[in-house]
Amino acid sequence: MFLDAVIKVFGIIQAPGATVVMPVIIFILGIILGAPVGRSLRAGLIVGVGFVGLNLVTGLLGGALGPAVQAMVAKYNLTMDAIDIGWVPAAAIAFASQIGALIIPVGILVNAIMLITGTTQTVNVDIWNYWHFAFTGAMVNSLAEMMGMGGGAAYAMGLCASALNMVIVMIIADRTAAGLGKYNELPGISIPHGFTAAFVPIAAVVNVVLDKIPGINKIKVDMDVIQKRLGVFGEPVLIGVVFGLIIGFLAGWDPVKVFQMAIQMGAALVLIPKMAALLMEGLIPVSEAAQGFIEKHFKGKGTIYIGLDSAIGIGHPICLTCALILVPLSIFLAVILPGNRMLPFADLAVIPYIFVLIIPITKGDFFRSLVVGAVVMIVMFYCGSSLVELLMTTAAKADPATYANYGGNHTIFSSICDGSNPLTWAMINISKLKWLGVIILLAISVLLSIWNRTQIRKEAAKTEA
Repeated sequence: MFLDAVIKVFGIIQAPGATVVMPVIIFILGIILGAPVGRSLRAGLIVGVGFVGLNLVTGLLGGALGPAVQAMVAKYNLTMDAIDIGWVPAAAIAFASQIGALIIPVGILVNAIMLITGTTQTVNVDIWNYWHFAFTGAMVNSLAEMMGMGGGAAYAMGLCASALNMVIVMIIADRTAAGLGKYNELPGISIPHGFTAAFVPIAAVVNVVLDKIPGINKIKVDMDVIQKRLGVFGEPVLIGVVFGLIIGFLAGWDPVKVFQMAIQMGAALVLIPKMAALLMEGLIPVSEAAQGFIEKHFKGKGTIYIGLDSAIGIGHPICLTCALILVPLSIFLAVILPGNRMLPFADLAVIPYIFVLIIPITKGDFFRSLVVGAVVMIVMFYCGSSLVELLMTTAAKADPATYANYGGNHTIFSSICDGSNPLTWAMINISKLKWLGVIILLAISVLLSIWNRTQIRKEAAKTEA
């Protein structure tokens, strides 16, 4: 009875979506941290307006890219059997699952425990995006049932996977936060986003490999330098227009539609950074209050970061330029990669989110970010292809009215976000060992937490010295 009440309360909190929930959370957090009521209220409202603006502009981006990709599919007769249905259905599946019903209280509890134990510096206020952790848990829950485990045991495994997924992502957010401030110009912010954070380990490995390749390790491409040298031709609006023309041409559209596409892409590259800047404006008072609170009450605990949706970072010119290059490239890769089943479609608009935490790893280098992005897309195609059946099973279990007949008379599907998430893929495959797999994931999470705590204390000591 109590559990049902808890689920109902958090369901009501989550239902209005990020644009309503985030302003309320920011306002309450500002008050708790000691910011004046007026500043906290303004901060919350500005954050809400920023999210509305970002959603409108990313909707414009997705609305333009979707038809272009559909036209390319028809023009070049692409025949992969699993269509990318996009992040919106994936999030709905996650929240509709048994795991999704409890993910918000579980996520808040995990964050609280990590803050108390000093194993994270991030206050993760982005509760809407807890769906990424629920998605992992729902997939593990379905896998456990498919392996013959009882309903209770399978559910417990799913909840454990969700919690441990969040622990790992929170640590990645902490470790990339300093670089996020330096290279993405987002001080006081971290990105505990289940999709974006998953590419950091791959980026780190590829970056090390590039350092070992003679000639390649000397290539440095700074977007700011390029824009300065090109003058007006390096402006985001012209970069967006050029890539819009290329994508429209590849889609085989008539000149009018091509130019409409070009203007829309130019508009997206201009407006997204402005909306992200507005969001940052709202967060500054809360971030300042957080640092003051820590210095007063928890000296020696290090910096505290406000954990936000990676949407705040997609306005970086590397994110947007690399993403527009990867749109046609990803379709080409999908066609030529042997064994790939996925046809990228609805989620091509989320490609900028891939790069937000790659930028701190590559230290803001455009060339390296693009190489990492190409490698990431290849990895995602194979992860997504291997998880098609499990995702469809999970979807049918969470929402049988919508997905029960998929794979029969309906289209087989996957998703770039999160059905191709490499961290989710790794956790699912470890979970094939049943409870031994959960113990392995727990051990990894504990070791990472201890290491992160050590790093936090070292950084705090340096700051105070």
